[in-house]
Amino acid sequence: MKHRLHSPAPRRQRGVSIISAIFMLLLFAALAGLMASLMSTANVTSAQDIQGARAYQAAQAGVEWGLFQLDPEGAGTAMPSCVSGTLPAAAIPEFTVAVSCSKSDYNEAGRSISIYLITATARSIAASSVTIERQVEASIEKCRPETPNTAAPYDC
Repeated sequence: MKHRLHSPAPRRQRGVSIISAIFMLLLFAALAGLMASLMSTANVTSAQDIQGARAYQAAQAGVEWGLFQLDPEGAGTAMPSCVSGTLPAAAIPEFTVAVSCSKSDYNEAGRSISIYLITATARSIAASSVTIERQVEASIEKCRPETPNTAAPYDC
């Protein structure tokens, strides 16, 4: 009886290692591409978060500008006027800040009361496909008695 030293099985498996090597290379290439895409997305998202924080600070500065325009040191019996406008472009680079103000007047117990609503909207002006915008609102109440105290005109 003759015994074969080599079985036919290895002959049928010839080329399997090259196929599995190609499969592994394709798998690693796909994973590398996915990781590069995730890193790129993370960088863009991080930049947008930073711009969002800067836009919020710009809108906050707009509200402060609007509050400053209400001149708390004004003399006389008249309440301050609302001032709306746009902050100068040089004031906050890369953003336009629009400030609007509305005023509601009331009389209560011999006092003149005004409630001011100041809204500031900051919008990015960078050449980007994504526009970043933040809006901040603040309200303030001012009052004056019918006979104002010149030392403290808003002391009611």
